Amino acid sequence: MTDQHKRDALPLQGIRVLDMTRILAGPWATQSLADLGAEVIKIEHPGGGDDTRRMGPPFIRDAATGAETDAAYFLCCNRGKESVAIDIATPRGRDLVRRLAAECDVLIENYKVGGLCKYGLDYQTLHAELPDLVYCSVTGFGQTGPYAQRPGYDYLIQGMGGLMSVTGEPDGAPGGGPQRAGVALADILSGMYAAVAILAALRHRDLGGGGQHIDIGMLDVQVAVLANQAMNYLTTGKAPGRMGNGHPNIVPYQSFRASDGHLILAVGNDTQFRKMAQAMERPDIGEDPRFQTIALRVANRDVLVPMLATIIASRTIAQWVEAMAAVEVPCGPVNTLDRVFDDPQVQARGARLTLPHASAGEVPSVASPIRLSESPLRYEAGPPVLGQHTAGVLRRVLGLPEQEIAVLAAECVIKDIQP
Repeated sequence: MTDQHKRDALPLQGIRVLDMTRILAGPWATQSLADLGAEVIKIEHPGGGDDTRRMGPPFIRDAATGAETDAAYFLCCNRGKESVAIDIATPRGRDLVRRLAAECDVLIENYKVGGLCKYGLDYQTLHAELPDLVYCSVTGFGQTGPYAQRPGYDYLIQGMGGLMSVTGEPDGAPGGGPQRAGVALADILSGMYAAVAILAALRHRDLGGGGQHIDIGMLDVQVAVLANQAMNYLTTGKAPGRMGNGHPNIVPYQSFRASDGHLILAVGNDTQFRKMAQAMERPDIGEDPRFQTIALRVANRDVLVPMLATIIASRTIAQWVEAMAAVEVPCGPVNTLDRVFDDPQVQARGARLTLPHASAGEVPSVASPIRLSESPLRYEAGPPVLGQHTAGVLRRVLGLPEQEIAVLAAECVIKDIQP
């Protein structure tokens, strides 16, 4: 490989992934792999494809007809993939998928536990035939345990996994009660853990260990990412509760109302606290013996926070951001999404993308946060139209002749759409 080729190659170039997932967790994992250069073949049912294609409004529109097509939801986690529409309920359909699996490095699926056994596409069957295949299953509760057969969705997992018990205003306060996160964190984090596990399994395979089964349970993930909240409980035996925008271990580390809206003040250590007090022109607060350490500020939260709230309410968000930036104390506005994408830092980092799309012409997307110095990510393909690549993949990967592809389409085993 030449030096130029090394620079041009993406990290996962040459890795082929068979994506048998839908909704969000699995597709988030495979989009991450696609961003890193893997060839991702997304298997969808010819009758409608991934469920998120219909999870709207809003929907994108066909550039030629103006008709609504796929939901914006589908766009968030399916860029860079090829859509192959195959009905695996038919014998010829599942044979095609098995043949595709034989040409892939990775198969990832999120069917119910045991759901692919009747098609001969389960791990045990494929591993016997393809011992080097990395096989990843993403489910609500994992492959074992009393809940293994239950379906799992993000909202349910956020509740069962404890996230909603520490999110939102306290019981009895205005707006109090359980609150889910505003994005599907259990799904997204499960997708990210699945991607990490797949990379580890590929490394294991390349070292001669062969393929293996990766078992990602969303409840496992949600419990794992409780982080300091979990350890607060495990070390004390006391379950933490909801604290609104406060932090259980750090004060002040929350939102405050300025004169023109809300801001975040995130004071992470004692030095920053004293600098904050100076920027507020209240050095006495920084010198107050009740607030000298993080532990003391946590203990005296109910005294300190109202004092700060009164001070912060006297100036605008911009004034506070400028004042705190001057003393290197983290502070920033609580932005709505329009302001997020207008933010100069977000724009400078290239977060917003515009990608080509077979029916809409082009669609927006949000870049991966991964920045690699020697093999930077490239975004060349938007999310696919259902069945857009069926014939092309069957020709390229399996070597099927046009006549056979036409027969498969006529028998509704596959659906091939040429936009």
